Amino acid sequence: MISEKVKAVLFDLDGTLLDTLEDLSTSVNHALAAYGLPLRNKSEIRSFLGNGIRHLMKCAVPSDTDDSLFENIFFCFRSYYILHCLDQTRPYKGIMTLLKTLQEENIKMAVISNKLHPAVVELNERFFKEYITLAVGESDTIHRKPDPSAVLAALRELQVSPLEAVYVGDSEVDIETARNAGTRCIAVTWGFRNEPELMAAGATEVINRPEELPEKL
Repeated sequence: MISEKVKAVLFDLDGTLLDTLEDLSTSVNHALAAYGLPLRNKSEIRSFLGNGIRHLMKCAVPSDTDDSLFENIFFCFRSYYILHCLDQTRPYKGIMTLLKTLQEENIKMAVISNKLHPAVVELNERFFKEYITLAVGESDTIHRKPDPSAVLAALRELQVSPLEAVYVGDSEVDIETARNAGTRCIAVTWGFRNEPELMAAGATEVINRPEELPEKL
């Protein structure tokens, strides 16, 4: 039974709702290979995720890569990823059932992401529109997480206070975002960080499978 105190659940996108690791890994290594640089394995790429694609590529290239070369590599990555971002990307197992359960419990939901706002809206429309009607990404007025502006904008739209909301994410950025917004945070281990990493980042509640979330609420 979900507590009456919980009115809304806000979800991070990559690593929480959507498994994007395969497509991101392929795109990273495509760009690295194009410039004759050492490739990265999936575990390395997983550890680089959580702070946006520019940070991802900054971590992926050798540390002595000069700025002009990096911009070329980043452009190569981004161009390839735009074309191939949905080749293998899918909701994690159990996510669609979870969203259906929350909808049946009359829980309001939103997606919060550091992707640009139009891309977040498009991905939500493609995968989750049956259950989630609000998606918020980076824009001129919404800053990147861990800035709380995306969470607070979503809560205003949903007409829910921070104390009535739970933020669900998979990284240290999400934990800090929830703290900055004044919401409760539940961290998940099926995305880009494991439980020890999440606990070290300050997580106080951690779940390992989507079906555990309603019990936590």
